[in-house]
Amino acid sequence: MNQPLAYVHPGAKIARNVVIDPFTTIHNNVEIGEGTWIGSNVTIMEGARIGKNCNIFPGSVISAVPQDLKFGGEESLAIIGDNTTVRECVTINRGTVASGQTKIGKNCLIMATAHIAHDCHIGDNAIIVNGVALAGHVIVGNYAIIGGLAAIHQFIHIGDHAMISGGSLVRKDVPPYTKAAKEPLSYVGINSVGLRRRGFTSEKIREIQDIYRILYQKNYNTSQAVGIIEAEMAASPERDEILDFIRNSSRGIMKGYSGSY
Repeated sequence: MNQPLAYVHPGAKIARNVVIDPFTTIHNNVEIGEGTWIGSNVTIMEGARIGKNCNIFPGSVISAVPQDLKFGGEESLAIIGDNTTVRECVTINRGTVASGQTKIGKNCLIMATAHIAHDCHIGDNAIIVNGVALAGHVIVGNYAIIGGLAAIHQFIHIGDHAMISGGSLVRKDVPPYTKAAKEPLSYVGINSVGLRRRGFTSEKIREIQDIYRILYQKNYNTSQAVGIIEAEMAASPERDEILDFIRNSSRGIMKGYSGSY
């Protein structure tokens, strides 16, 4: 890195083959891994940990202090995993004392103007589309996709392989493998196309569909459906993941689509 028009604090730890474009500012206590490209007019603030082979596009602000009035200046991190792309004008705030870090996994795509608030934890291979706003403490699972301009309430949990329609208001947890759409946000099927692309067999997809038919299409309440799924469906990693997600949901899961909104 030899960019005279960028400012890099002497305390920053930058791998030798990182490329930094003009008019970028990198603060103290920042680490950037090999092969990463930092575009122009990017600001990377204290506590950023950016992995290998990442691409940070112009205008992004990484690891700014949380937009949380309770924040007391404590040390915390904003972590971005290897091979992740952060497009133009994305804002990623670092964590608070609650968890100490905001974390984005490997191989993610965070599209232009998205906002990732403090203490969010995003898994690997997730896609956050343009203009999405994640409030604090949101958990997004592996391979999840959140459509453009969706707004996610604080403390929401979005499961692995879930897909959320653009423009959605997400006030309840979204279980794994599902598609979510409509207003209020509702179950509209499982993400079968995404599951096939990721190597799930037809038999496994049918098993997941059967579980969600019991949960959403048989007119049981959630507690009844959980009991029936556990009693009637053979144990499997997918079944147990779904049951654990429901049982551990602090905000409750989204409802099934009723046909009117």
